[in-house]
Amino acid sequence: MKDIVIRMVQNMFRTGFLVRASHTVLTWVITLILFLHNTDLRKCEERGDLLLPILFFLLVVLSVLLYFAVSLMDPGFVLTDTVKSVQGSNEELESMIPQSSTARLRRCGYCLLQQPMRAKHCQTCKRCVRRFDHHCPWIENCVGERNHRWFIVYLLVQLLVLIWALRIALSGVSAGATWESWFRANGFLLAALAVVGVFSAVVLLLLGCHLYLVSINCTTWEFMSRHRISYLKHCGDEENPFDRGVFCNLWDFFCICGSVMWEQVYNRNAPNPV
Repeated sequence: MKDIVIRMVQNMFRTGFLVRASHTVLTWVITLILFLHNTDLRKCEERGDLLLPILFFLLVVLSVLLYFAVSLMDPGFVLTDTVKSVQGSNEELESMIPQSSTARLRRCGYCLLQQPMRAKHCQTCKRCVRRFDHHCPWIENCVGERNHRWFIVYLLVQLLVLIWALRIALSGVSAGATWESWFRANGFLLAALAVVGVFSAVVLLLLGCHLYLVSINCTTWEFMSRHRISYLKHCGDEENPFDRGVFCNLWDFFCICGSVMWEQVYNRNAPNPV
């Protein structure tokens, strides 16, 4: 546990520091605006009713902690390989895949490691990631086998914060005698409202897409590029060798920890198992 924390602290300053700092500063600036303006939070404080302000503050803290956890944790990097290759290709991984329906282990042309099924090399992280979903510039990290479920939990908590913040911001918009006075009185609150509104739409869309993909046991990479992936391009458009039904897919994703031997699952369910 201590080693994991040390690695996360090191990763914080190694890559993506500006993105993480910007997200954190923006979060707390908007939170401060909501507390300082004449919103429901401010009115609750003035009445001495601190339950809602404290709950909102704790939810914001939870969202920030989840953001850093997902951003800094190992997404499932492929670390070792028993077979070493002397030469690597400069082409993308998919161009290395042999043109056959046989599901075989592939060797990455960049880091020269043998890839488990559903793994992919990330050009940004320069590492192969197990059950690769996508590289997210928002968290400046890959979303893969080890942090995908926490990414979805983070999106859910973040959406709750944003919807609540949207309601709080709307409660603080006051009337003005003229347009100029109205903008002067509500300028910062309107800016916060615009940012929160945009982020709410984006997070809602992301969460919906990821929950759908999880329910069919498919990753974003597989969904977008199945015609280029050797173990999927020979399946029909509606066929997915990893799909076990909505309930089992959701249970396995959220409740089962550890790596899965996707080769075995594929060989049991594929149209032409090896």
